[in-house]
Amino acid sequence: MEDFEFIEDQKPDKEISVSKSTFNRLIVAIVAVSIVSAFLGGYVIGGETAEPKEVVIRESVPNLQPSTASQQQFGPQIIRNISFDDDPMKGNPNASITIVEFSDFQCPFCAKFHETTLPLIEQNYIQTGKVNFVYRDFPIQNIHPNAVPAALASECADDQGKFWEMHDMIFEDQQIWKDLPVAQSVTLYKQYASELGLDSIEFDSCLDSGKYIEEVQNDLNDGRTYGVSGTPGFFVGNADIGFTPISGAQPYSTFQRVIDGQLNR
Repeated sequence: MEDFEFIEDQKPDKEISVSKSTFNRLIVAIVAVSIVSAFLGGYVIGGETAEPKEVVIRESVPNLQPSTASQQQFGPQIIRNISFDDDPMKGNPNASITIVEFSDFQCPFCAKFHETTLPLIEQNYIQTGKVNFVYRDFPIQNIHPNAVPAALASECADDQGKFWEMHDMIFEDQQIWKDLPVAQSVTLYKQYASELGLDSIEFDSCLDSGKYIEEVQNDLNDGRTYGVSGTPGFFVGNADIGFTPISGAQPYSTFQRVIDGQLNR
């Protein structure tokens, strides 16, 4: 089953800095001032890009690494510490288990997870107070030109307390906007904001200025530090027992097995 979008790593020893610019003029409001693959191995606009690879994940083994090239996407070991940053959380903040997702709004496998798996997790674990869910951005720009604008739109909606509503609308309409020119997708996100009852002047100003570029970059940097190299990527656990990585749009049964095992410890 193909359920993971992967970007091959290159030289992981350089740093990146990006600057804000006018969003409408530069399309994605990112200007690379140094090329770095440690950032995402191909993410930077105008930089060197890695060819995307398809990774086949077997449903029965959630952490299986199918090829040597993709071993870096997640190691088999438990990750001891995962930052939630100040990113949107769904559910009881005091829940014993947290799922942290690194996701790309234009990734079809991310949309698949949010359509088929997350509702069951929400029904059985989040709404019952056992698990909370944190969303962090990991837009793979070199194959998803609308991913950064979508991430920025969700962050701007979060300013007005409507992150999850914008998040759901963007994923539900992915087939509508995914192939649009970036300027048209931005116009559509502004329409979504209006439909959600957001202050249009505040939202448009936030989106046009690229206000949250640094926030999105921080998510990318953190994800890369934890070994994420594609989407969707998940870490399930807590600070005491560590976090179990799960890669790809795995079925509900995979998450259920990991969560139940942690809750029963």
